[in-house]
Amino acid sequence: MTAQRDLIVVGGGAAGLAAAQYGARAGLDVLVLEQLASGGQALVIDSLENYPGLSEPVSGFDFSQRMEQQAVRFGVEIMNAAVSAIRRDGEIFTVETDRGPLAALAVVLATGAKHRHLGVTGEQELAGRGVSYCATCDGPFFKGRRMLVVGGGDAACDEAMYLANLASSVLLVHRRGQLRAQKALADRTIANPKIEVRFHTEVLRILGDKKVSAARLVDNTTGREYDEATDSVFIFVGSIPQTAAVPEARLDEAGYVVTDQRMETSIPGLFAAGDVRSTPFRQLVVAAAEGAVAAHAAGQRIEALKGRAYA
Repeated sequence: MTAQRDLIVVGGGAAGLAAAQYGARAGLDVLVLEQLASGGQALVIDSLENYPGLSEPVSGFDFSQRMEQQAVRFGVEIMNAAVSAIRRDGEIFTVETDRGPLAALAVVLATGAKHRHLGVTGEQELAGRGVSYCATCDGPFFKGRRMLVVGGGDAACDEAMYLANLASSVLLVHRRGQLRAQKALADRTIANPKIEVRFHTEVLRILGDKKVSAARLVDNTTGREYDEATDSVFIFVGSIPQTAAVPEARLDEAGYVVTDQRMETSIPGLFAAGDVRSTPFRQLVVAAAEGAVAAHAAGQRIEALKGRAYA
């Protein structure tokens, strides 16, 4: 095992990099573990314009690079490694990785959540070019146009209602015969004059060359296939929080990590921030703020442990 760190941050997205930066600026020895490239889901954002302080839109890649460079400038070390388990042994955490075990006084879990995909042709190819998993991020780019929403749960209805304020009209398609959302929300969605809800309907493929132009739909009661013209397809069929490394942490009913206001989980010394955490609103600015809170709280714990050790 390598030398013990003050703080290990698992995940190099907005939450993880913000936590790392705040931790390093507080004088902590911080290591970020990221399996792929820093940025997380922000990397697929074609044009980011709603992050506070941006004078003009930037790509998610450029935004992520800036966050990484800023963290490194403050002394953060970033290591490419896959994390398989995080366990607490007394006051010390052991983080199991494909590069060997690592030790730290505190850990911030910022592994995010993966959007569930439809798995249809055109979805991956046109991601960021009309295919989106975030209405707040991308809805304004299609203002005044017809939009297609896929899903039938709370998220799909919430986002369809939001998009209805921007779109000329919204078509919401759901494979079942009724919405899975809470009844009051489902009723409001169906009653919205700008939203058409089409039940027993699925997306077979998303069409377009360099951007979305249409979606091929099927009525699963009759088998009839047809193309629906649209400039955008917003997919809200659920997310998968990345919590495999912390099976003992308390989760909510949807599988997200539950924390207190300090971002501390049910395991003392283990903090969570960003999309892996149970939160009512998932945005880059929220993730970054949660990362900052988690680092601050982790720093207080580390200071107390070191004071105890040196007493």
